[in-house]
Amino acid sequence: MEYVLILIIFGLSLIFLKFIFSYNIKKIEELAKNEKLDEIAKKYPNNTEICKKYLKMLKNENVEIVEDESIKSCLYIAISNKILIANIKDSYTRIQTIAHECLHSVQDRKLLIFNFIYSNIFMLFFIVISILGLLKVLPYKMLFIVILTFMGFIYFLVRAYLENDAMIKAKYLAKEYMEDEKITSQKEIDDMVAGFEELNNKGIKCVNYNLFFNVTMQVIVFALICLLR
Repeated sequence: MEYVLILIIFGLSLIFLKFIFSYNIKKIEELAKNEKLDEIAKKYPNNTEICKKYLKMLKNENVEIVEDESIKSCLYIAISNKILIANIKDSYTRIQTIAHECLHSVQDRKLLIFNFIYSNIFMLFFIVISILGLLKVLPYKMLFIVILTFMGFIYFLVRAYLENDAMIKAKYLAKEYMEDEKITSQKEIDDMVAGFEELNNKGIKCVNYNLFFNVTMQVIVFALICLLR
């Protein structure tokens, strides 16, 4: 009965927060497609050059930059101090997205390394207890649900802080860069910033909900395993 109660509570939480956060991934994708802003963004240098400029502005030029068109999203890898840039050359969002990853590179090093290590431990813990649960060799299952939930809370807290901090600051860094470069008019810069703001208003809530969803789904999956096995 307790597993059913957990499933109901966590399931309703996901539904409720999806409504509160107005989660709509299709809307985000639509906002990321803007032909007018894409044309403005094409006037700026290639992604690597933009990334180098951001890092110089942030006084952190020892970061390795790698463009990889095979990956789906940009990423800062703290453990190797590397920024991976995906195939985003045709989208206006690249101006802000690259700023976002560069901002990750100057965040608190302890938090970045902790997030990298802890996220892997959290995932490994979930996989191990799930396998043991399926094999019916895991004692005190409710205790492990509590531990998994607590670990998920820590993961969410750290990751949400890192992402929110970078997402909020990225718009301002991108604006400063565009104004310093003077490649486009102030009107075009204002249009770009307005596009970033509209995207962020939806995107920040979307990212936070996704983080909560991922953590919650692990608890739900493990609770289902406990219930069925």
